[in-house]
Amino acid sequence: MLFDHEIFKAKLLIVDDNPVNVRLLESIAKKAGYNSVRTLTDPRAVRELYLAYQPDLVVLDIIMPYLDGFQVMAQLQGINQDSYLSVLVITAQQDEETRLRALEYGAQDFLTKPFNRLEVTTKIRNMARIRLLHNEVKNQNIILENKVRQRTLELHDTRLEIIRRLGQAAEYRDNDTGLHIVRMSRMCAVLAGLAGLAKERVELLLNTSPMHDVGKIGIPDKIMLKPDKLDADEWRVMTTHTTIGAKLLAGHDSELMVAARLIALNHHEKWDGGGYPHGLRGVDIPVEGRIAALADTFDALTSRRPYKDPYPVEFACKIIKNERGGHFDPELTDLFLANIDAFAAIKNEFSAAEDVATGNYKLSARDVARNFARN
Repeated sequence: MLFDHEIFKAKLLIVDDNPVNVRLLESIAKKAGYNSVRTLTDPRAVRELYLAYQPDLVVLDIIMPYLDGFQVMAQLQGINQDSYLSVLVITAQQDEETRLRALEYGAQDFLTKPFNRLEVTTKIRNMARIRLLHNEVKNQNIILENKVRQRTLELHDTRLEIIRRLGQAAEYRDNDTGLHIVRMSRMCAVLAGLAGLAKERVELLLNTSPMHDVGKIGIPDKIMLKPDKLDADEWRVMTTHTTIGAKLLAGHDSELMVAARLIALNHHEKWDGGGYPHGLRGVDIPVEGRIAALADTFDALTSRRPYKDPYPVEFACKIIKNERGGHFDPELTDLFLANIDAFAAIKNEFSAAEDVATGNYKLSARDVARNFARN
């Protein structure tokens, strides 16, 4: 709500090449109660002063040397493309053509020479009120937009926190530190960046990949925690964690949930078509799933599980290289191995003591089959 006394806080700019007119209008405005009044007799200086002073109302003569009032209004319109320009035009001309042209250039009202004090004060007051009300609405809109933006950010952060916690809940099924999803998500983001994905997509992968194994919530402990190789029936049940996860994440069209579902469903698909749940092949597998497959496997191989000790980074790299073009996207595999130091650094930064690899290993088909089946 705009109170009457607030109208006198309006900033006025008076532009007329005639100093007598300028002094008269300034005197009328100040006696009426306006304390912030600036004046110019050279229209060439209007643009610079307008930018510095940001007046609420411009009282502008039409007939002036160097630049006429129309040219000045054209300059001001260029400055105020996204705002409300308040111009009160001074003119001794009563013809309709001049008035229409002034309105076309942005004038809202007219002062006729010679000046009538009551007309001057009334029109300045009315136009100042409109301008200040416009500013008030604009400020309220900015406040509202900021509130909406803040609430949207809070909602986004809440969704991210839910994703992280659900991912952690699933991770605690076979890793009581929950650090796997921290490492795996960071590795996904690094590999996505190396692969040239857009920044927004990289961030989305970072935030949604922790949900890749959420479906393990639905797998019985006797299978999840079994220290030996799974039999055929147990293996079939284990593979359902991808579709269970997809179902848990289905039914919401937010970007986060859609991306999380995509990764949960596809991170066990293989480049050669031998993966699950749908046996997708090559680029038919979403790139998010292909990236998650590499990051997930590398971290699982180099971490302790109920069914295995952690493997050294060098040994894990041998297994991954052996599966280039089989399990893994060849180009992503090459990027991963060429930048292994970055992924090893993530592994070292977010690892518990029990994940430190010891002993020597020899590459075997049994190792590959056994550990790819359980990660």
